[in-house]
Amino acid sequence: MPARKPKDELGHAGERHARLILEAQGYAYVASNWHCRAGELDLVMTHGDLLVFVEVKTRRGERAGRAEEAITTAKARKLLAAAEWFVGEHPEFHDRIWRCDIMAITIDERSGTATHRHIVNAIVAG
Repeated sequence: MPARKPKDELGHAGERHARLILEAQGYAYVASNWHCRAGELDLVMTHGDLLVFVEVKTRRGERAGRAEEAITTAKARKLLAAAEWFVGEHPEFHDRIWRCDIMAITIDERSGTATHRHIVNAIVAG
């Protein structure tokens, strides 16, 4: 298996960090890096009766903009399509209300400290 690129490592570290934050807030893990023809879902969680799809964006600093600003209209469309696909393939979630959140994680380049911003129901239209 080829070695991961630094960007991939950062993304996977961000997803692990986001999962820990969400679990500490009472979310339950369902799946990660779930793929279909419509795209990929970073994290699939439940929170009470809700099914929550979480797009995780991780950045080192904000030179290239804030992490949450990386969600384009095209990316939003893909996320919503992938979420619908996931529900379609998992009958145990057919009756659940679902939403798409963004977890934006920024790592300070000097200290290595991570901060996060959880944007609930951030993606409602593509």
